[in-house]
Amino acid sequence: MHEGSYLGASRGLKSWLLTTDHKRIGILYAVAIAAFFLLGGILAILVRTELTAPGETVFGQDQYNQLFTLHGVVMVFLVIIPGIPGILGNFVLPIQIGAKDVAFPRLNLASWYIFMAGAVLAVLGWLLVGKVDTGWTFYTPYSSGASNAVLWLTSAVFVAGFASIFTGLNFIVTVHKMRAPGMTWNRLPLFVWAIYATAIVQVLATPVIGITMVLLFLEKLLQIGIFDPALGGDPVLFQHFFWFYSHPAVYIMILPAMGIISDLMGTFSRQQVSGYTFIALSSVAIAFLGFLVWGHHMFVAGQSALSSIIFSMLTFLIGIPTGIKVFNWVATMYKGSVWLQTPMLYALMFLFLFTIGGLTGIMVGVLAVDVHLHDTYFVVAHFHYVMMGGALIGLIGGLHYWWPKITGRLYNETAGRIAAVLVFIGFNLTFFTQFILGSRGMPRRYHDYSALMDVMPEAAMLNLASSLGSYILAAGLVMILVYALHSLFRGKLASANPWGACTLEWTHTGPVPDAHNFHETPLVTRGPYDFHLADDVFGSDEEDS
Repeated sequence: MHEGSYLGASRGLKSWLLTTDHKRIGILYAVAIAAFFLLGGILAILVRTELTAPGETVFGQDQYNQLFTLHGVVMVFLVIIPGIPGILGNFVLPIQIGAKDVAFPRLNLASWYIFMAGAVLAVLGWLLVGKVDTGWTFYTPYSSGASNAVLWLTSAVFVAGFASIFTGLNFIVTVHKMRAPGMTWNRLPLFVWAIYATAIVQVLATPVIGITMVLLFLEKLLQIGIFDPALGGDPVLFQHFFWFYSHPAVYIMILPAMGIISDLMGTFSRQQVSGYTFIALSSVAIAFLGFLVWGHHMFVAGQSALSSIIFSMLTFLIGIPTGIKVFNWVATMYKGSVWLQTPMLYALMFLFLFTIGGLTGIMVGVLAVDVHLHDTYFVVAHFHYVMMGGALIGLIGGLHYWWPKITGRLYNETAGRIAAVLVFIGFNLTFFTQFILGSRGMPRRYHDYSALMDVMPEAAMLNLASSLGSYILAAGLVMILVYALHSLFRGKLASANPWGACTLEWTHTGPVPDAHNFHETPLVTRGPYDFHLADDVFGSDEEDS
């Protein structure tokens, strides 16, 4: 099956660890991120198990704080941020634009090793030095007063940031310089537009978190007063630095998922994507506006009233390009021939969950509402509807979509649909109940909520429902893992284009050919979603690649 493909081009562990083929590097990212996702998921289940009932059920308060801190660090920095760019960006983007590889193949491999080095630092710090209970944001003065394991975690974030910068730089140069003949900007697949906008954010925003982690490291190691008020520092300064990166980082996580959904909507609606230009440019607009709204995380941190008003207004503004995408996705399905295969189920799931996440984001952008909801479970639910309901659901949908091209095999469609239903039910049961908890006033990060029972007797029932939902969600995710592994060994061989898609990667027979991707340089003559012209979307020139 793999003869002549990138999977059979060379064999042995060394050929994988020293590869410069973007497709194999995407697989390396996939294996590593899947392992971290498993770890982060186990930690989440442990957190929810502790909260099934009031009082101390499984863990003490210190262990609980350590669990949700590590869960946040792993899921944000080792799964969601690198997830889609590292896996699908690496695998799909060069093929979609007709390139042989990314612009800097060795730098691409180096980015994976740097990412792994950051992960190893985080794990070693956790296992050998001590536990961190500051939360994934490392807020001072908590982080300044925590164990020296904080130094290992901040070092890990600093190192992993270089992998993000290298990946973003690679994608920017690749899109600018390596497009196939005829692949103009208005013929780029929308996934490429989304990854391109994401890459700009990666390059411009990631150095800020790197510098912040270095300053925190120096303050704790050398007792220099930067953020810790006990040393003459300003903890609000840390929040400014952290969120100046971390809100653009939200779009590093969500923009690639939006690109995936655009491709899925076109393919499984069998129609030209509605408002192509608006969707493409809205990705760039979101990337730009993402740098201007960090202060909405700090409405109760003591910033001036004028600043809060401005940040609130900008928060409403960023809803416009996001709304453009949602309305055009719905318009793409209108009068289309919607095909409810597993990838499309995840696209519809994304549309529902992310819309809830986005609308609740507008709610907490309202000053009067945010003062009431700040640091409650409402914010936890909003964050997960955007990050998991958006970024991770998009990644899962994209993996199902490109699975036949990555592996050359098909997964069990019935199992895929059942797992999608479990994920949808489990996710909403887990996190929608947290909207109710938060609006009723339950604070986030509480190990024991028994003191709330007098004023909020429904807290026990809602927390139990949320925990049960997490178990259903976990069952759906485990089911995906099982049938994915089964398909690798027992799955039916995939045809060249099982979905009838029109982008360049589907012009190959079976898995993508060896490291050069194309035997002949593609000549692009149509847009990426011209389904009525599917048989004549791409020609090829006479020159061999």
